[in-house]
Amino acid sequence: MTSVRPARRRLGASVATVLAVTLGAGVLASPVVVAAPAAVAGSTAAATDEATLPLDVEIVSSGDTGYLTSRKDDAGNVVLEWHKYADGSVVPVDAGTVGYDSNSDIVVTSAGDTVFVRDMREGATMSASFDLASEFKPGAKLVGVVGENLFVKVPTGTGDYHELWQLTPVDGLAKKTKRSSSSYSIDFKVIASTSDVMLVLSSNRVFPSSATFRTEYWMTRTTVNGDAPIEQGSRWQTAPWTHASTGAYTADYVAWAEYRGGVTELVVDGEYVATRRFAMDSSMSGAVIAGISRDTLLYGVPGKAGDETPSPLYARSIKDSTAAPYKLLEHFSSVTRAPDSALLVRGATADADGLFRISEGDDGRPTATLVADTGRVMDIRVTGSKVATAVSLEKPGTTVPMEWTLSRPNATVDLTLTHATGKKLTKRLSQPVSGSRFSFAWNGVLDGISAPNGAYSWQITATPTDGGGPATASGSFKVSRQANPHDFNDNGSTDVLARDASGVLWRDDLFDWPSGSQVTTAKRTKVGSGWQIYKQIEAAGNLAGAPVGDLVARDSSGVLWMYLGKGDGTFATRTKVGSGWQIYNKITGGSDLTGDKRPDLLATDTSGVLWLYKGTGSSSAPFATRTKVGSGWQIYNQITAVGNIAGSTAGDLVARDTSGVLWLYQGNGTGKFTARVKIGSGWNRFSHLVGAGDVTGDGRPDLIGYGRDGTYVYRSTGSTTAPFSRQTTTLYSGEGTKFNNIA
Repeated sequence: MTSVRPARRRLGASVATVLAVTLGAGVLASPVVVAAPAAVAGSTAAATDEATLPLDVEIVSSGDTGYLTSRKDDAGNVVLEWHKYADGSVVPVDAGTVGYDSNSDIVVTSAGDTVFVRDMREGATMSASFDLASEFKPGAKLVGVVGENLFVKVPTGTGDYHELWQLTPVDGLAKKTKRSSSSYSIDFKVIASTSDVMLVLSSNRVFPSSATFRTEYWMTRTTVNGDAPIEQGSRWQTAPWTHASTGAYTADYVAWAEYRGGVTELVVDGEYVATRRFAMDSSMSGAVIAGISRDTLLYGVPGKAGDETPSPLYARSIKDSTAAPYKLLEHFSSVTRAPDSALLVRGATADADGLFRISEGDDGRPTATLVADTGRVMDIRVTGSKVATAVSLEKPGTTVPMEWTLSRPNATVDLTLTHATGKKLTKRLSQPVSGSRFSFAWNGVLDGISAPNGAYSWQITATPTDGGGPATASGSFKVSRQANPHDFNDNGSTDVLARDASGVLWRDDLFDWPSGSQVTTAKRTKVGSGWQIYKQIEAAGNLAGAPVGDLVARDSSGVLWMYLGKGDGTFATRTKVGSGWQIYNKITGGSDLTGDKRPDLLATDTSGVLWLYKGTGSSSAPFATRTKVGSGWQIYNQITAVGNIAGSTAGDLVARDTSGVLWLYQGNGTGKFTARVKIGSGWNRFSHLVGAGDVTGDGRPDLIGYGRDGTYVYRSTGSTTAPFSRQTTTLYSGEGTKFNNIA
């Protein structure tokens, strides 16, 4: 049959899933008929000013005058209780151990095969019980309740075929009506209802030929009362369903859950939409339909607060297929629908745990209002985080924004950032920046220096200030910066090496962003002792392909040694490059002079010839055979490879003559230089000139001058006629005569 959509009515009761809360069995088992059930035992508890619930209570059913709950006492026994709206009193229900949703003030419970029915309205006297095995057959099972009407699946005695019967108490007796007509029905379940309409899932066998059969699954909208078979109602063919399947019904929509190819699908059909399917991912395979509020579908995976990953109660628009679902409750464990179209849900928000009433708000969207509180202090949760997975700290002054959202704001957040080396940064965030959103702007500093490149992990621990358990969240990101030939600990900023009179080599890490036009030092670290054996120590750039700079050092016998940087500010064991280097009185390195992106080495011999040692990139033989650049270089008492400071095709060189004039030689990319340009005079005030890479973070390499009268950073301008702009620095302040080698 083709499906017929429900006609729209002004007031349609929203029908949630018939989630029978069974603290044990589920749908009934079966013993033997009894007479009328025992009267509800126990006295009515006194009303309280504020409705409260035990922590382990679940909602079973809801009517106009109260609602039914179920819980276990300390001995593990099931306790069913009716809560009155009028005075807040609680009435114990002793008949039966399993409760069912009836969408009314009728309480339906069971114990074994016996079903008990009682009207809980003030002054009502209706009370009855029925043994399903005696009323029908052994194996008869309750598959749905609508008001006082019981719907029972009864075996036919042939194979696994069943019939659906309706049992209604009339003057304490059972009025029984057969509600199915097919001889090949297998199973039934009532999944939603109002007082006069219900949704029934059914399955039956179809025999297209005498040798084969198939099973068909249906969802039918039919009347509650009357003699008409359910098959005469409006029908939708479905995928397989189980007794965990759920549904909802309003004047505008019908909805049900089915399982298609291993995927849970929530299906909605109605006046405003053709059949629409919402496929759940694997984490939502246990999703149920909690109900429909106007044009919003409510669904989720039932679970309690103590579960490892409790699922929220989600809401999503039925009409707008592009609208994303959103959370209505943080989690829920049971739900029933009230006769006035609202839902009663046992669950929790970020701030409260208890029983919530969900109804249509002024904007048409569902809202949740606390009806009864368990008083439980809610554990805090991290509900969102915004931390980039890739971070560039190349630009000076860059900060890294990080943000976390908690389930509530009254908390402190402790943050730990950890580099792959184990170095950590800890920070307490004691106040949210807005709402429950906590943020931190990392300045890129770790352990007092510019943060090294590489992998980082972050972890936060959120501790509530008003009680409840803490929450944690973690993640990772990667920091990257461009390589700096004068960087030895892989953080992109310049390191300067200095040897003192006792032979100790020190490394000063600089911050590569000037503060108040001054370059500041970050931290000084001892590299090691015994370096007095060398006549000259020179930072040579990245000789062997690692991301950090290396060193070369010439000893008094003329042997040149190479120290490969390890990336943590220390160096590997030295390796011999070659002998005979005593013929050179000046050595400089770290600049690419040939345009192949590898640093080269320059040396002048005592006769004034300038020689080029082209870098090979090999750790075992880092330099190619020397080539002559030119002669006459004996007029200079210092040469310094400074990198490409003037925008030419390769690295440049500055040379200071004996009168203190500094000359610029621009590299032409072939290992040679253009005609020299005078930079300025007075440079003999410095004992050492160091090509220090990009000190100031502007993308151009800079020069450091060290001497008795102070140390200065000469920032590269990009100009060939005025290539430097002087800046002050805290580097070697007051230490102008302490060191005899700067590299």
